[in-house]
Amino acid sequence: MKNFISLFLIVFIVFSCQQPEKIGFVDNSKLINEYQEKKDAEAKLQGKIDLFQKRTDSLRQAFQLEINDAEIRARRMNDRQKQELSKELQDKDGLLAQRIQFEQNQINLESQAMNDSLIAKVKDFVKDYANKNGYSYILGSNEGGSVLYGKNENDLTQIILDLMNDAYKKE
Repeated sequence: MKNFISLFLIVFIVFSCQQPEKIGFVDNSKLINEYQEKKDAEAKLQGKIDLFQKRTDSLRQAFQLEINDAEIRARRMNDRQKQELSKELQDKDGLLAQRIQFEQNQINLESQAMNDSLIAKVKDFVKDYANKNGYSYILGSNEGGSVLYGKNENDLTQIILDLMNDAYKKE
């Protein structure tokens, strides 16, 4: 019985001496959207999108001029020649649409890769921050409500955002 009481006291002391879990949270949207590297990457990507749009508009205008010219030439053609001209224009239109679709896909892939990279970088940064500062958990809040309530002193969003932006400036 004496051993049982001693064992109980030891277990009680061990559990009562443990520090409570340190928990914080971040606003996922704010952390990602206000991260300077994301803003810079989006600006760079927007430049590519604008350039793509200009090229696309230019190609479409050139093709429209070619269609207008073909309509004028078609007035003096026989039916077989008109069919050949029509097929030629349809083939060019198909190639133009494929080229545009390919470039759009490339931009989408680049955008997705950029987002995936940024999210991974933010997760790694938060994990490193948690390890360095003794946090057992850092939760992410979002519009869906994964953190419905948190005390302001447990909101680490601005602290981590400032540290991330400072680290980015140093790169």
